[in-house]
Amino acid sequence: MVTKRYFKPPERTSYFLFGPRGTGKSTLMAALYPDALLINLLLPDTRRPYLAKPDRLLDVVRAQPEGKTIVIDEVQKIPELLSLVHVLIEEKQQWQFVLTGSSARKLKREGVNLLGGRALDKHLHPFMASELGEGFDLQQALNSGLLPLAVASDTVQETLSAYVTLYLEEEVKAEGFIRDIEPFSHFLEVLSFSHGSLLNLSHVARECRLKRATVDNWLSIAEDLLIAFRLPVFSRRAKRILTTQLKFYYFDSGVYQILRPRSVIDSRSEVGGAALEGLVAQHLRAWIDYSHAKHKLYYWRTKSGVEVDFIVYGEKGLWAIEVKYSGYVDSKDLRGLKNFKEDYPESTPIMLYQGDERILRDGILCMPCDEFLKQLVPNQSLPV
Repeated sequence: MVTKRYFKPPERTSYFLFGPRGTGKSTLMAALYPDALLINLLLPDTRRPYLAKPDRLLDVVRAQPEGKTIVIDEVQKIPELLSLVHVLIEEKQQWQFVLTGSSARKLKREGVNLLGGRALDKHLHPFMASELGEGFDLQQALNSGLLPLAVASDTVQETLSAYVTLYLEEEVKAEGFIRDIEPFSHFLEVLSFSHGSLLNLSHVARECRLKRATVDNWLSIAEDLLIAFRLPVFSRRAKRILTTQLKFYYFDSGVYQILRPRSVIDSRSEVGGAALEGLVAQHLRAWIDYSHAKHKLYYWRTKSGVEVDFIVYGEKGLWAIEVKYSGYVDSKDLRGLKNFKEDYPESTPIMLYQGDERILRDGILCMPCDEFLKQLVPNQSLPV
């Protein structure tokens, strides 16, 4: 099993580590902090005493030597513990608190301010292609995703199906976010048709036969559970009239594939194209979160429909990235990149496609997507 991860923990500083279930937070913590005091709130026998008496944390930590690392796994299970962590940090005994979580929703609901800036906010993602090295296979990643639990599984589809059930039943229903899980499950399926597309919540509401306000709330639940995210349009120094809609993605291509219903009218390129775009999106998010330089991820689309899939903007540069499912690039496929380059001459346009060689067409680098993902490494420039 691959053990290399790009995530680098802060030196002796307390921090939150957020990431969806199955991204390997617990495994990583065990590797990084083998001598830490571990409080795993997923375990009922561990969770019950702290639920009954949260102040128990004060007694347990104060019994530890100065400078001890304390890992509280899935801290959202008992958000009341954060106020006590705050107290302990203020005692200045150099304890390092590492607080993992697969949801920020309950923490927000309880009015917790995430320690008022006294702990850093970090994120863990599914594997990146370059973490897997020679073990990365593009087609397998498109079909099964890059969650560690899926990569390590001999029965990937069954594992992913069980994973979705786990999220629905354990994270959503058990936390009391939603009483009836079946409509929410259908909602996630309907959302899958928006993966890699502009999100029309009114349309989703009609398809689900739900009120728009309910759909808004359920989407925020999916985002707080870290299984979905939205991208805003890039509008810095805009020279054209742009759309204001957000673009939607599931966090992992395998989760998208499991949630996306199939029918005879679906083309291979329709489903596969969305999966490929989402796979690039999840890699770019990981690259941004694991790198020291600050960058943000956007997309670009004019009111007339000219679009670029991804814009990476930050300290190290401005990149415009278009993703094409085909193995061939036509000049018309470069229209969005050309328009963006006209408006932002300092940008670097890149076309990712499923061919097997780099080509320069109309002054734009067209690069195999497989090669781009394998060469994408945090703290290095985008591979061009």
